[in-house]
Amino acid sequence: MPSSPPITLRAVVHLDQMQPQFAATSAANSDGYFPVAGESALWLEVEPGIVVNRLLDVALKACQVTPGTLITERHYGTLEVHGEDQGQVLRAREVMLQAIGRRLEDQLAPRILTDEVIRQISDHHAMLINRTRAGMLVLGGDTLYTLEVTPAVHVTLAANEAEKAAPVRLVGLGADGAVGRLRLAGGDAEIDAAVTAVRRALAEIPGRQAPEVR
Repeated sequence: MPSSPPITLRAVVHLDQMQPQFAATSAANSDGYFPVAGESALWLEVEPGIVVNRLLDVALKACQVTPGTLITERHYGTLEVHGEDQGQVLRAREVMLQAIGRRLEDQLAPRILTDEVIRQISDHHAMLINRTRAGMLVLGGDTLYTLEVTPAVHVTLAANEAEKAAPVRLVGLGADGAVGRLRLAGGDAEIDAAVTAVRRALAEIPGRQAPEVR
């Protein structure tokens, strides 16, 4: 019987307290049990992707957490668990890392692919974004912030920290696949404060250097 390929820990992200827009956006796109604001959450991304099934099983049997996301796509697998007890969520991280023989430091640090602020977007531009939004509406005249980062689940920390820092609107959030994508809208000062929080949060994540996305 051939041996299994090694498991790569791409990223693991702990959110201490989900913010209202982040929780609502996650719930609207969830394929599991909905998270709510104030709960703690853990996102994990691995390769091969189907391994997330075993890791979710380990977490649910060992900890009092609730599953919100389980995605297996072309290369990577993504899961999310959440709960009111932050200690149980952190315990879920511990048992899943133990299950694959990895440490937090083995993950890939964020590689930012796009990090742009667009001032005073036009009405037509706003309408195009709203057709495919995954959150709040963007309005003509708003300042728009766009972020692409790999591994994808790092974008969840960026979104949650941005909402903590400033009253911005979370317009788009994608946390699975090759890259994570975030769109924020608001006034100039609010977006600038949110961007500062995003960059600081991503810079503080430990890990190995992420390869270039092809």
